[in-house]
Parts: sequence; C-alpha cells; structure tokens
Amino acid sequence: MNEQKGIRRGLYTPEERRRRDESAWTIVQGVLAPLQFLVFLVSLGLVIRTLMTGEGAFAADVSIVIKTFVLYTIMVTGAIWEKVVFGKYLFAEAFFWEDVFSMLVIALHTAYLVMLLGEYGTLDERMFVALAAYAAYVINAVQFLLKLRAARLQAEAEDAAEAAVGEAVAA
Repeated sequence: MNEQKGIRRGLYTPEERRRRDESAWTIVQGVLAPLQFLVFLVSLGLVIRTLMTGEGAFAADVSIVIKTFVLYTIMVTGAIWEKVVFGKYLFAEAFFWEDVFSMLVIALHTAYLVMLLGEYGTLDERMFVALAAYAAYVINAVQFLLKLRAARLQAEAEDAAEAAVGEAVAA
C-alpha cells in the first residue's frame, strides 16, 4: 500500500505476499478449496436426483450437511489466514467483497441446516434452499478464482520488474 496516499497498488503488498507465502494457512486453504468443490459436485448431483425422482433424500441431506461442515471449516481457517496475511479476520480491503458474499453463502447453508434440524418446510423447499446456497457458493468460488488469477498476474509482473531492474543494474 502506498502509505502516503493510502492507495493499494495490487492485491498484496510485498509484506502481505511474504506472509501469505510463509503461512501454513495458505496450504490449508489450497487443500480445502478443491475438497469443498468436490463435495459440492457430489452433493449437487444428489440434490438434483432427489428433486427429479424423489429418491435419495437421506443421501442428499447427508451430503449437504458435509458440504456445510466443509464450508464452515474453510471459512474459519480462511479468517485465520486473512488475519495472518492482512491483520484482520474478515473484510480486509483486498478480499472485502468476497467476504461479504461469503456471508450470504454461510447464511444460506445455515438456513438449510435450520430447516433440516428444525423440521421446517418440505423436502423440496429444503432442497431448493440448498440449491440457492450452492448457486451463491459458485459465485463466491468464481470471485476467489479471479483473486487467485489476479495474485498470480501481480506476482508475475513484480517478478518481471525485479528481473528487469537486475538486468539494468548488471548492464
């Protein structure tokens, strides 16, 4: 961040990038994110099957509960990662809108759990809440994938700039 003007020039400052690269929480996030996506795909198939055939409701419910547990796990560990890298648990400038949308994802998954455990609504209504949660999850996942791409592009640009300076100094 440009301390004088308060302007962030990239996703990470050099110090934040160093903390990100050194943090074990970065690896945790890198493992949990694809795991969550795999659980999502399986669960989505089970939910669609239940809605289309009326069969497999128990399996669909179990899969949604597992997906929700994985979501809660990635959110807690992600908040810890954000604290390590940016100094605050949530809503750091670089990931503000991703965190805002993550709250919707969590709210929808939690609404599903409330419906399941409180026996509210019909099976179809519960499955549609799960689908809404999954649609929000997909949007949120795309947000994070775009941030990963931005981070990679920023790192490539910074590395190229450092190499150019090194070559200029050597010349």
